[in-house]
Amino acid sequence: MTGINTTAPLYRDATSTVAARVSDLLSRMTVEEKVGQMMQLDAREDLPEQVLRQHVGSILHASPERLAIAHELVAQTRLQIPLIVGEDCIHGHSFFEGSTIFPTQLGMAASWDPDLLERVARVTAQEVAATGVHWTFSPVLCIARDLRWGRINETFGEDPFLIGELASAMVRGYQGDGPRDDTAILATAKHFAGYSETQGGRDASEADISRRKLRSWFLPPFERVAKEGCRTFMLGYQTTDGVPITVNEWLLNDVLRGEWGYTGTLITDWDNVGRMVWEQQVQPDYAHAAAAAVKAGNDMVMATSGFFHGALEAIERGLLVESDLDSAVSRILHLKFEFGLFENPRHPDASRIDTIVGSAPHQTLNLEVARRSLVLLRNDGTLPLFPVTDADADVATVALTDATPRRVAVVGPLADDAQTQLGDWAGSSGQADWLPNGHPRGMITTTLDGLRNASPANWTIEYAEGADILTLDEDPAGAFFPDGQPRPQLVVPCPPDDEKIAAAVAAARQSDIAVVVVGDRIELVGEGRSTATLELIGGQNALIDAIAETGTPFVLVLLASKPLVLPPSADRAAALLWAANPGMEGGRAIAEVLLGIVEPSGRLPISFARHAGQQPTYYNQIRGQHGNRYADLTQSPAYAFGEGLSYTTVQYDNLRVLGDEYGLDGTVRAEVSVTNTGTRPTREVVQVYIRDQVTSVSWADKELKAYRLVDLRPGESQVVSIELDVADCTLVDADATRRVEPGTFQLLVGPSSRDDVLLTAPFSVSAAAPEPVTGP
Repeated sequence: MTGINTTAPLYRDATSTVAARVSDLLSRMTVEEKVGQMMQLDAREDLPEQVLRQHVGSILHASPERLAIAHELVAQTRLQIPLIVGEDCIHGHSFFEGSTIFPTQLGMAASWDPDLLERVARVTAQEVAATGVHWTFSPVLCIARDLRWGRINETFGEDPFLIGELASAMVRGYQGDGPRDDTAILATAKHFAGYSETQGGRDASEADISRRKLRSWFLPPFERVAKEGCRTFMLGYQTTDGVPITVNEWLLNDVLRGEWGYTGTLITDWDNVGRMVWEQQVQPDYAHAAAAAVKAGNDMVMATSGFFHGALEAIERGLLVESDLDSAVSRILHLKFEFGLFENPRHPDASRIDTIVGSAPHQTLNLEVARRSLVLLRNDGTLPLFPVTDADADVATVALTDATPRRVAVVGPLADDAQTQLGDWAGSSGQADWLPNGHPRGMITTTLDGLRNASPANWTIEYAEGADILTLDEDPAGAFFPDGQPRPQLVVPCPPDDEKIAAAVAAARQSDIAVVVVGDRIELVGEGRSTATLELIGGQNALIDAIAETGTPFVLVLLASKPLVLPPSADRAAALLWAANPGMEGGRAIAEVLLGIVEPSGRLPISFARHAGQQPTYYNQIRGQHGNRYADLTQSPAYAFGEGLSYTTVQYDNLRVLGDEYGLDGTVRAEVSVTNTGTRPTREVVQVYIRDQVTSVSWADKELKAYRLVDLRPGESQVVSIELDVADCTLVDADATRRVEPGTFQLLVGPSSRDDVLLTAPFSVSAAAPEPVTGP
């Protein structure tokens, strides 16, 4: 082992360069301290062991009380290397009481608005930084494929281009003006790469992806955020082509650090190194697993307590030498010096917490995001219930102007379920034991709350739960996984409750309209919680059946983490609104959209299946199959990527490409007329797709390449300009090289990905020899 350097502590000199400080500190560290710096451990466990004896470099899942203890322990260490504190701040500061919890990432994606998501990330960073957390494990760049996968809610949906746009915006918001910005936090692009390409929707199963397929769809969003300056990447759990991502040297070194020139820090996901031993069984012991992880280029090892002794044993056995640790440790120290943690460890700031966390401006932004996250999928004209066109109107004043009393039945098990409304990674979702009851109820507005608060004063709002959803049983395999982590309990659907259904039916029959709120609960969402079906469970289908039989018009609100399959009786609903866990202000936003106080503007970032057997249902599938349906059922989605209604009608006309032929370095320019033909204002998402008519390899039938958000007043028409670089009209050829192939293309423009609503116009790319273009 290396002896301890006792010369002057240059690393404490803030005027020295970061490189010099890293070098000096590295020379002073024992091998045990180096191994410890590479570890991020769960602060809910033995902190003195982690900090004093294992020299841990980072912690996560630290309650405010545990965080204070951890910092006190660091002050007792020989080198006093500050901790870098991480947390899963996925859609807000997930586990800090009183913080602002936004809609889930999938819900935010329905806005199709990068600027809005950058503002969300900026607010989240401000709240997180004030509480002494430096690092968020967000955004998620996984591509939604099989809807049965439990982590669909964490994605931005199914399209690589849209994912890249929205993820880059969140990276900018999190990282602010750079590492010395005391309101900035480190962003993490995850899960690199292909984690979502599961077998049967099962979480962390083998991702059967060729390198060509990775380059075609899964890598482009990650390359986009790497170029955006995302400081850290998190590695997926799964194996690809038999190799765990944790030790996939082609992906980590050839592509990420080689081709892309990425210089940031890599962190494993939870116990990736240990899982190679006890689950994937590709390493015989922790010494071999640690050696493989270090040599593959991992920097920070999350939640593998066995890494400490495993790495030391690997050195003793000659599987590693001490210098093999230096690159990873240097990158971690570089982060800490660049972040200024040696001068200012950025401990919690009580005054900033009081003024920033959950502040009124943040709540205002949250309401805006919640409104923009809602997608109206069907409407027979029943909505809006109370058409107020001024989104800034004082609702209480407006309510007094209505002369027509109405009775509204609000029914369903999720109509007043505050914590479920927040979704995964929020308070009571199971990852933080210091918030057993979730976030404060007073900060959350449910659908029932929203309708009671926003409806006209002379309306009557009656509530009936109508159904139960589930109970839980212990997994027969035991309460814990081999690494000591809790094993998710088994979901047991509740049978229909005749008394609850009868009460809901009675409320509906004596009402002018019923609002039925159904969906899924947190026990059906997240890591290790993939579902075999997509149907509503428990008594919810029976409830919808019964309400449909009353003859009372009803609006269905699907408050669900992801697209679900609805029963046939749902087709009798007057309207269908999807709310993808819309956060603390979700209930108010839902009520305002139903009443017409605000316009619905969300568009689907993901397709809805008609039945689970359709998986996958994403729009940009490869051409070439026998027919376009199953023998027994349709193959078309219930609702397609890009779809969403407003309370007006929009017409597309006169698409024209301003040119016929373009060179490889050219820019396709086009125009289309978009007209609001109705009586209410709208925000239209003008979507631009391309279709390569003939390709040298099988390829997607169409791909989203651009979009524009256009605000239109009633009767207003705009000519929308479209610009698309020819260099973006690429495919990945048989040699796994991304390039533009000359030939004929179609530009497709319209309100969704469905062919029957898209205008088309041809253009061609010149036959000059194609050159490879920058890309994954």
